[in-house]
Amino acid sequence: MRKSIKKKLSLLLAGAMAAGTLTGCGQDAESSTGITTEGAVPETDNATEEASTSGEPVTITAWHDNDEAMMEALAAVVNEKLAGENITLRFEKKSDVSGQIRLYGTDAANGPDMYLFAHDSLGGFAEMGILEPVGNLISEDKEADLLPMTIEAASYKGEQYLMPVYYETLLFMYNKSLWKGEVPSTTDELYDYMVENTDTNAGTYALVNQHSNSYNVAPFINGFGGYIIDKDANPGLNVQETKDAISYNKKFAELQADGDYNTVTALFNEGNAAAIIGGPWLISGIKEAGIDLGIKSLCDFTLPNGDVMTPYSGVQCLGVLKYAAESKKEALTRVLEVLAEPEVGITLAKEFNCAPANSKAYEDADVAANEMILAMEKSAKKAVPMSNIPEMSVMWGPAESLLAAVNKSGEDVDTAADKYQKEALQAIADMQ
Repeated sequence: MRKSIKKKLSLLLAGAMAAGTLTGCGQDAESSTGITTEGAVPETDNATEEASTSGEPVTITAWHDNDEAMMEALAAVVNEKLAGENITLRFEKKSDVSGQIRLYGTDAANGPDMYLFAHDSLGGFAEMGILEPVGNLISEDKEADLLPMTIEAASYKGEQYLMPVYYETLLFMYNKSLWKGEVPSTTDELYDYMVENTDTNAGTYALVNQHSNSYNVAPFINGFGGYIIDKDANPGLNVQETKDAISYNKKFAELQADGDYNTVTALFNEGNAAAIIGGPWLISGIKEAGIDLGIKSLCDFTLPNGDVMTPYSGVQCLGVLKYAAESKKEALTRVLEVLAEPEVGITLAKEFNCAPANSKAYEDADVAANEMILAMEKSAKKAVPMSNIPEMSVMWGPAESLLAAVNKSGEDVDTAADKYQKEALQAIADMQ
């Protein structure tokens, strides 16, 4: 049993900008939930292939919805290290990993041994009782180099269930050819820059953001000390700090476009916005547009209260099914031990521009030269992991309705916050 060191869907894919290249990392585009186009569940031999001390070959199967080349590279690192122990890690790409784990999480004959997915699904799986805590499989000293934020994301009710692999955060991304002078260090200075360099009538903007998307507004909410939901499943839409953050964000929203994903992305990629608050999933489009990209951590911007913008983090983790731990414990332990080492993170960073969960990976010269990865590493010191409790799943609707009411319909913040707080409480009650 381990203490937890301590939040919207893990959107899309994690990624970074390596020296001289722009590529993405992680899940296929359009997926924060892991939905691809595949549907069939292949048969596996999990029930008959058992780990033993006899040296018999053991295969560990892991489901995922990520880039297949990245998963092959990840498996190659593990398999090279464990070749002498006759242990093989094999990744299988699946559609709707979260949904399929719910269906096959107790089916040793057809389910996987492990899965790789975003940490915010953890609470539901833990409550189902289908996961083996990784603390039962790997010693704490083997995880000593993992970033605290990632361990926090991988834990639920004081127990670490998952093994963190890599993570993502929102970033301040700007076009060096359009941005004038230095990027400010405070949000008030950033707002002043926006006033001077935005012409909404002409359709040109200093900064665009999905201003009514709660994931994108979270850096303000968290930085002001507010929250969408706390660890005890209490909604925070009408707490004063959340309302203060929403009121502060509103003046930025007034100098931004409507705020939907496609609109703000097109404005930036087409050169009509000098900067955008977004994540590594934007990189492929930015590369295609030929933009000379600059990166800054949102944690580099100080808010009026003296704290900094504090984005959510999404952590991609490996979970182990309980039935697999019963039959392949020794092999699973060795796989997890290798995955916790710096080499895995270095490979993911250098070849696929992912921000590693292992802190030692950042000591590698190539990783240390990667501007985007380093910006996410800086953010990781302050970022708030997306909540992994089951109740979070019903919070996005009320939270975004509140933001739309304030930013798009001009409703009073206090009145709207009370309305959608009640809606959130009812949604949580309906889950029971």
